[in-house]
Amino acid sequence: MNEFKERFLANMDRHPGLTWDEFLGKLDSEKKAALAWMEESGGEPDVVALDSGLAIVDCAKEEPAGRRSVCYDKEARIKRKKFPPETSAEETAKEHGLSLLDEADYRQLQELGDFDLKTSCWIETPAEIREKGGALFAEKRYGTVFVYHNGADSYYKVRGFRAKLIL
Repeated sequence: MNEFKERFLANMDRHPGLTWDEFLGKLDSEKKAALAWMEESGGEPDVVALDSGLAIVDCAKEEPAGRRSVCYDKEARIKRKKFPPETSAEETAKEHGLSLLDEADYRQLQELGDFDLKTSCWIETPAEIREKGGALFAEKRYGTVFVYHNGADSYYKVRGFRAKLIL
């Protein structure tokens, strides 16, 4: 929690007007466990003001190493014929009480810095795309956020996911 507090205090622009004590008042045991997992899996979580509200979001420069090489969701993982990964982005996030960033969240995060310049990030995918077997991912290249599609069952060493926890 010490590293998190240092990050929180060093990046007050990510959560204007929120004090450390106010933040602590928003945490219950489930949120503390989710935050601990975000740190343990290689993330650098911080509180970020999103349009959807205050949230704890991964702010590591690249996708956390402990959350890469996963396909999009359980359905994609199960249907994968060769070399299915052990888990998926959506399953892992849900297991820890978290959710994937959506496109708007991802774009807002990118306004705070340069993230995913070498990696890519699964993001929440609309049902009409997912029903056709696809899923969305995003990354930042050339100073621009790009949102792409891929088969939901694909996975790569450099593709992972960022998680969020609404406070």
